[in-house]
Amino acid sequence: MSAIIAFTMVSCGDTKSNQNPLLAEFSAPHSAPPFSSIKVEHYVPAIDSAIAEARAEIDALINSTQEPTFENTLEALAFSGKRLDDVASIAFNLNHAETNPELQKVIREIAPKLTDFQNDINLNEKLFARVKHVYDQTDRAALNPEQLTLLDKTYQGFVRSGANLSDDKKQEYRRVTRELSELSLQFDENVLAETNGFYLHLTNKEELAGLPQSLIDAAAIAAQQKELEGWVITLHAPMYIPFLKFSEQRDLREKIYKVYTKRGLSGNDNDNTKLIEKTVNLRLQLAQILGYSTYADYVLEQRMAQSPDEVLDFLNQLVDASLPVAKKEVKEVQEFAKSIGVGHRIEKWDWAFYTEKLKSKLFSLNEEELKPYFQLEKVQEGAFLLASKLYGISFKPVSNVPVYHEDVKVFEVYDKDNSLLSLLYLDFFPRESKSGGAWMTSYRSQSIKDGENVRPFISVVTNFTKPTKDTPSLLTFQEFTTFLHEFGHALHGMLANTAYPNLSGTSVYRDFVELPSQVLENWGLEKEYLDLFAVHYQTGKPIPEKLVKAITDSKNFLTGNLSIRQLGFGLVDMAWHSIGEPFTGNVLEFENKLMEPLSVLPNVEQTAFCPAFSHIFAGGYAAGYYSYKWAEVLDADAYSLFKEKGIFNTDVADAFRENILSKGGSEHPMVLYKRFRGHKPTIDALLERSGLK
Repeated sequence: MSAIIAFTMVSCGDTKSNQNPLLAEFSAPHSAPPFSSIKVEHYVPAIDSAIAEARAEIDALINSTQEPTFENTLEALAFSGKRLDDVASIAFNLNHAETNPELQKVIREIAPKLTDFQNDINLNEKLFARVKHVYDQTDRAALNPEQLTLLDKTYQGFVRSGANLSDDKKQEYRRVTRELSELSLQFDENVLAETNGFYLHLTNKEELAGLPQSLIDAAAIAAQQKELEGWVITLHAPMYIPFLKFSEQRDLREKIYKVYTKRGLSGNDNDNTKLIEKTVNLRLQLAQILGYSTYADYVLEQRMAQSPDEVLDFLNQLVDASLPVAKKEVKEVQEFAKSIGVGHRIEKWDWAFYTEKLKSKLFSLNEEELKPYFQLEKVQEGAFLLASKLYGISFKPVSNVPVYHEDVKVFEVYDKDNSLLSLLYLDFFPRESKSGGAWMTSYRSQSIKDGENVRPFISVVTNFTKPTKDTPSLLTFQEFTTFLHEFGHALHGMLANTAYPNLSGTSVYRDFVELPSQVLENWGLEKEYLDLFAVHYQTGKPIPEKLVKAITDSKNFLTGNLSIRQLGFGLVDMAWHSIGEPFTGNVLEFENKLMEPLSVLPNVEQTAFCPAFSHIFAGGYAAGYYSYKWAEVLDADAYSLFKEKGIFNTDVADAFRENILSKGGSEHPMVLYKRFRGHKPTIDALLERSGLK
């Protein structure tokens, strides 16, 4: 999933609204964003107008002669700013999903304006005085749990954004936050440019040896789009990953692997190493301005794991369980390679190739044999069916809601009582205007205001294999589970039912947000579920029992290496954000030193993942990447209840919806989790499920 900058302040209007669709009331069905009418030149005046109106409303709030109350201050603040939030969410979401140089330029212009505006709010002494008055004087016993959360979150939000700083420190805080917002945008732009800036042009059929026909067909289309003869392999996941798995041309695997792992490290205009140094030092400076020793201390104060020590203890427990297994797996792969006549040592660009062969031998499981049973349309149907069986919701395709690209599909989502739950946008295929990876986001959050339950607009964006002239989009099993993951995030957003928009849906602690997504992946291993939709796209026959058995038997294949990979990301993230002095070293050396104890394959010189690590340098996971593993503990424990009671048990599903999905961040996540599960989770369920215990 991906974070965008959200500003929930003030609604606005403008006399130019008839020319600028962002400044008019949205007239599309359900007041959906008017994507088809928006032009790049609309964003800056819309943001400027919205900010001006927001300032006026904040002035009216702080100059009120009424005594500050929860209703006229905290709630007023929570519900203000619909137009500004709408415009900002559209602009920043499209900068990830459908960008271009003109939009990127606009985003670079408006991002500092939004940061400055947010700082003007957070550092406003009169506004903070009203908030503090409410915080100090309110009878907490008279508030419900969600109101208490809003009270605490709002007050702490001001404090953690510099409200108690001296004037000179406030100015320093403004400068640092402004520069950080600019660095984040530049980092992401550089990664996209690096990904789009290389392709492997193949002109000899021998260079296609081992590649599945689906990849060959896609490569031919990519070459045609570039007006080239032959075939083109890009760095986008639907091509890069299967090329490493299946190409028999070892030199080409090495070439594309090294290019991919040098993104942002090439010393060109897109080099991200200096941006990393500036970012971590500015984050340290920000934390220390606010009175924290490190940025990790600052971030983790509002997480389920409340300190760097707790996170490191957690990660190292998993390292101790995973590393011996990972080393054993590498030895098995090396012995297998030797048994089939391979004379060289296994390098990182060999790993996917030989592990795929070993997987096929051990489990009679071939990825290409699986793909015909995971046609994208059927996978989508299966996800919808799962949501229907668990929560009673239904999906209706619509064509009258504007979209930002012809690939995007829109659905109205209805609850079991036929009331509208959400709009759902699905955007599946890669393009040069889209960031890599997969994520869920929203264009409008759910809230309840003046008795009206305002329903959300949720979007799932992926980079799945595109259909060819002769073949529909057929997903790998990993792509299938990726869709389940993002659809789990989407359910968190669509089933939200809280009063305040800043506590709704995925507005939860970062180390809790992955629970709804990761728990949904578990159904992908259940025959009872797969039998509902996984049919061969040509014959219509259900997925054979032997393939389902092979999937379940292989679920812990390479579990040690997969675990170590995630743990490495988490440990490096924590290291960057636990520095107590400004970083002056070498980014590559810093990463290599941290990863050396976890290395189970030979290091490849002059390669690194940090310069393309958008999650922590351009997203919201700084000092928080550990949350994927943290949430695995939660999801393993949570899913065990479904396994015990039945994977479609509606009582368990209702409890999960009521206590987790609908509640958003309205209460502390451990309170919500214990209310659902009856106890705190332990690491044991994850270790057992993963075969690490």
